[in-house]
Amino acid sequence: MNLKKILIGSQSGGIFLALILMCVLISSLTPRFLTDTNLLVILNQVSVNAILAFGVTFVIISGGIDLSLGSMLAVAGVVAALFAKSDGGNVYISLLMALGVGALMGAMNGFTVILSKVPPFIVTLGTMTIARGAALIISSGRPVSDLSESFNFLGNGDLFGLPIPILFLIATYVVCHFVLTQTVFGRYVTAIGGNETAAWVAGIPVAKVKWWVYTLSGIFAALGGILLSARINTGQPNAGLGFELDAIAAVIIGGTSTRGGKGSMTGTLLGVLFIGVINNGLDLLNVSAYWQQVVMGGIIILAVVLDSVYQKMKR
Repeated sequence: MNLKKILIGSQSGGIFLALILMCVLISSLTPRFLTDTNLLVILNQVSVNAILAFGVTFVIISGGIDLSLGSMLAVAGVVAALFAKSDGGNVYISLLMALGVGALMGAMNGFTVILSKVPPFIVTLGTMTIARGAALIISSGRPVSDLSESFNFLGNGDLFGLPIPILFLIATYVVCHFVLTQTVFGRYVTAIGGNETAAWVAGIPVAKVKWWVYTLSGIFAALGGILLSARINTGQPNAGLGFELDAIAAVIIGGTSTRGGKGSMTGTLLGVLFIGVINNGLDLLNVSAYWQQVVMGGIIILAVVLDSVYQKMKR
């Protein structure tokens, strides 16, 4: 595996340079930024967004979109919490049930997009509302608390000196990068996003692949919901509000084309880290939460423009 190609390849070189420059800028403004503790805090904070972003990268590369990530995260987190109560809950059943819910909702997105021919934007927008309502119904509108220690360990424990959520981030990145770059499925996803008609003529099972990308997106959203519920020790029906926008922003900042056919998991990871570094830096600099949103939006636009210029220079 060529490290240089991964880090500064044609799809992620611009955001990699932007991330380095942002780290240099923030570290020059506050000495607390480049410390082992703070860097671990950043990775821990972005872990859930990264997992959601990895899942939706498959969808966007295939030419689709998934706006239901945050709501699927919420309903899966509530389901996980209900089966992980300290009074007799089982963490393994909790994980299976939550991942099953995520897979089911993702599969429903896929089936609806394929069979109805309705744009994915509309389908997943509807699913976003349905899933949020389901989370409120299942939890009766109240947080599900008093969870078992074994479940909470997933969000707050350490292994090999690293927080568990960071290990999940690393594992999901490695798996998704391998699937996208080294498997037939990954090549099919890219081909469909590039030209769906040509992919169908070439014999690629377009419907099956599209069903799988949405199902995977639901599974990854559920995994994010599990980790978030474990981290805050509560299943919150209102969790994940706006998470889908953060995840999609990270994917696009990382160089994945909104038209499909081009993208990388490395670019998505860099996009997630870029957003995480900005948020962390603004917090360290005590920037008002109101101004943080303004600054974040401006920097995201600048990063995308710089990446576009970088791509044109390479061509």
